[in-house]
This record gives sequence, C-alpha cells and structure tokens, in this order.
Amino acid sequence: MEQLQRFLDIQILSISSYDLSIGRLILIPSIALFGYLLLGWLVRLLTNALTRQEVSPDVVQIFRRASYVLGLVVLVITLLDIMNVPLTAFAFVSGAIAIGVGFGAQNIINNFISGWILMWERPIKINDFIELGDASGTVERIDTRSTRVRRVDGVHMLIPNSKLLEETVVNWTLVDTMLRSIVRVGVSYGSDVQKVNELLLEVAKRHPNTLDEPEPFVIFDDFGDSALIFDTYFWVHSAGEKGGRIVRSELRFEIDRVFAENGIVIAFPQRDIHLDGTLKLEK
Repeated sequence: MEQLQRFLDIQILSISSYDLSIGRLILIPSIALFGYLLLGWLVRLLTNALTRQEVSPDVVQIFRRASYVLGLVVLVITLLDIMNVPLTAFAFVSGAIAIGVGFGAQNIINNFISGWILMWERPIKINDFIELGDASGTVERIDTRSTRVRRVDGVHMLIPNSKLLEETVVNWTLVDTMLRSIVRVGVSYGSDVQKVNELLLEVAKRHPNTLDEPEPFVIFDDFGDSALIFDTYFWVHSAGEKGGRIVRSELRFEIDRVFAENGIVIAFPQRDIHLDGTLKLEK
C-alpha cells in the first residue's frame, strides 16, 4: 500500500506552485468522466420525470439545457479547485476569447442567445406549425444554435435561431388551433340564389370538423362575368395547413353532390358570340 502511495505521489510536472503527480493525473480525468456521466444520468432522470408529469416539451427542453450548463460549470470549477488552479489564471485567456468572439463568432453567439430567447419567451414552441418565407412545417426541436423544422413534404430544415427572431414568422398555433377558411363557388345566372345560400350553409354546418361557434356564413360576393360568386366562410381546428385543405376538399365534394341533386349548375367560363347577318363573305 505504501508503495502504491509513493507511486501515486511521484511528481510528473511542476509549474510555479502547482505540482502534477501521477495520482492527480489519474484522479482528475476519473472525476471528469464520472461527473459527466453522473450529470447525464441526473438530467435524464429529471427530464423523464417532467415528461411523465405531462410538462410542456419546451419547458423540458429549457430545463435540460440549463441543467447541463449549470452542471458543467460546477464540474469545471470543482476540477480547477482540485488542481489548485485559481480562476484569475484564466483572465488573459478569457480576454483573448472575448476578442475572438467579437471578430469571428458573432453569428454563433447571436444564434446561441436567440436560442435561449426562443426557449424562454416561447414565441415558437415544439409542435407549432410555422411559415417562414416560402417554407412551412412543424417545429420538432429547438437547440441553442438552430431550430429543426419538418416541412409539409417531409424534408427537415435547420433554421438559425436568429432568423426566427429577426424575420417575420407566421405561427399558426401560437395561441390556439382555430383557423378560418373559405370555399368559393360560382353558379350559373338564373339560379335560385336563396336556395344556393341555404345549401351552402347546410353543407358547412353538417361537416363534422367545422365549428358551431363562430358559425359558418355565406357571402354573395359578386356578379361575375360567367357566374354568380358565393363565398362560404367557416372555422376549423387545425394544427397546420393540411387540416384546412382537407376540410375544404371535402366540402367541395359535398357541394358538388348537393348542387347536382337540387339542379344548381356550377358555372364555367363561357362567351356568347353574335353574328351580324348583314355581313357577307366576298368571293
């Protein structure tokens, strides 16, 4: 045992007042590895407990990130204390890092801070359906640098967090999932407009996915070139564009069937051409 102790006390390196022995060379990596594994286990244990309590995924994400950062800071400070390294020794290094950040890592720091703002203020949450420019999709993950969005076509996008704060983002589910939609149809001139109004209201109210409050309503929008234009407005619960499009499609199928049963003709573009009989073709 004494021989082992003497072996562990053998000095490998001596810098100023700090002596590095074989024992410390073995102890420090062991503590670092054990502390990192313990931290990961504790974070997983606590996040799983929050998940079982049906806590919002965004809150779980914030807790996991904050726990990792806090745990790593405590672990690093503990290792420095064991090594007898004062924090003032890093003053020069921290100054150099600050200069490097100022010149070469502005975008990284910007996205990092933006990620924490997104997770804390929650203008965009996991499972939200958003539109950014020409792309739209469901938010799957908010990391400290970027946000992962699954587009409606199944492709994954990684969007820098700063872009989500600096540009205009349409969040379909920010407050609730209510969505107003519209189905436009044109009927031929001479149709019974009151009957058309009744049939459109009946179809909209009968659909299982349209809301009773606000209730559907019909607007006689215009006398078109070839048709009388009617707009049917209704509200649905939809977590994305797909839900509204499906309901509109089903309503169009039903409107076509009901109109056919009641003799209402859906108009199509047409022109009347009148020929003057006094005109004659020259031979």
